[in-house]
Amino acid sequence: MSETAHPSAEVLDALTTRELLEIMHREDLRAVESVQAALPAIAEAVEQISARLRSDGRLHYFGAGTSGRLATLDAAECPTTFGVAPDLVQAHAAGDGVAEDDHDQGTDDSRRASLGPRDVAVGVSASGRTAYVLAAVAEARRAGALVVGLSCAPGSPLGAAADIAIEVDSGAEVVAGSTRLKAGTAQKVILNMISTGVFTRLGHTYRGRMVDVVAANEKLRGRAARMVRELTGCSDDRVDAALHDAGGSAKLAIMMLRTGIDAAGASVRLSAAHGDLAVALGEKGGA
Repeated sequence: MSETAHPSAEVLDALTTRELLEIMHREDLRAVESVQAALPAIAEAVEQISARLRSDGRLHYFGAGTSGRLATLDAAECPTTFGVAPDLVQAHAAGDGVAEDDHDQGTDDSRRASLGPRDVAVGVSASGRTAYVLAAVAEARRAGALVVGLSCAPGSPLGAAADIAIEVDSGAEVVAGSTRLKAGTAQKVILNMISTGVFTRLGHTYRGRMVDVVAANEKLRGRAARMVRELTGCSDDRVDAALHDAGGSAKLAIMMLRTGIDAAGASVRLSAAHGDLAVALGEKGGA
């Protein structure tokens, strides 16, 4: 649908700026709403990706153009948001233009990723036909990786090539062919869901907080202290002392204050629970 002219196309040039923005806003809302129908497939992807990462697998995105840049952004945010290793979520992105058609580059990038049966390859393509992405996921499948296809083109070749097809019909773009608009909005929403869903399932959040945040600056140190205070009810002095003993780890400090054990003991309990604070505190069963 990205190449189809929008119903308002013939009058766009005559609209006021406010009227143009109102159309764009309305169409973005429709793009977000289009994700609703794909929730079952997104949920399946989150569950299967979580299972593989729990078994020491890795998550790889492959995309080109706008889709590749969105995937790169999502991958880049995971270490700072969830405290995971920088290589756990990796993005492989071709550029624009001829790079999108580079079948050989897609194959080469996928091979260099050293994918295996515990890994996941998510191909991201608005059209579902990008040669770079199709080649990358084909190579990933040969390597035994789980293949997830994310597109805004139901019935596309990418969906057919995937173990799990996440396909949304985001509709005609306000500017025909500009998939950075509605298709980009829908893809960004879904990528947010995938990464946040996976790392929530894996225990990198707790009660809606970023308990694995890396407190690398004043703002994040303040966030860590606030989380510990909110989740333990302890005084500022006790929170500061626990964070000091925990080396700045909000999760470890929470474990210490909630259980009354020292940093070494809290660390052992967290490790036994695979880092899941809720499991370590006995609030839910282990994976």
